[in-house]
Order: sequence, then C-alpha cells, then structure tokens
Amino acid sequence: MAMAADDIERLIKDRFPDATVQIEDLAGDGDHYAATVVSEEFRGKSRVQQHQMVYDALQGNMGGTLHALALKTAAP
Repeated sequence: MAMAADDIERLIKDRFPDATVQIEDLAGDGDHYAATVVSEEFRGKSRVQQHQMVYDALQGNMGGTLHALALKTAAP
C-alpha cells in the first residue's frame, strides 16, 4: 500500500510547523517521492542530522508504507 503525498506533507508539517514542504511523486506510483523541506529547525545541523529529523517525523513509515524518498533539506 502506497503513501499519499498529502500524508507525507502532513507528517512533516506536524513536526516542523514553520516548514515549507514540496512533495513530488517521481514515478506516478505513489511509492517513489522527492521532498524538499526548508525549516529554521535545520539551522546549524548537518545534512545527515536534518535528514534524520525528517525521517523521525515520518513515524516509521520510511522503508515500509513509504518505499523511497529523495530528500533535500535546508534552513531558510
């Protein structure tokens, strides 16, 4: 079962209310997405730390319901 782009965005926005989030369905199958997340909470964090924060926000869906996510993160 695939995960909807709206659900991904909601989980990320729940964790990072200030974030600008863009989700793109890369394959049109609801299984392979690209996400760009810009949040002040990323300031001073390494790219790895930023990505871990987003994966935590996805509440265990990464690798399960959400098969693939190409992630770009940044501070404003």
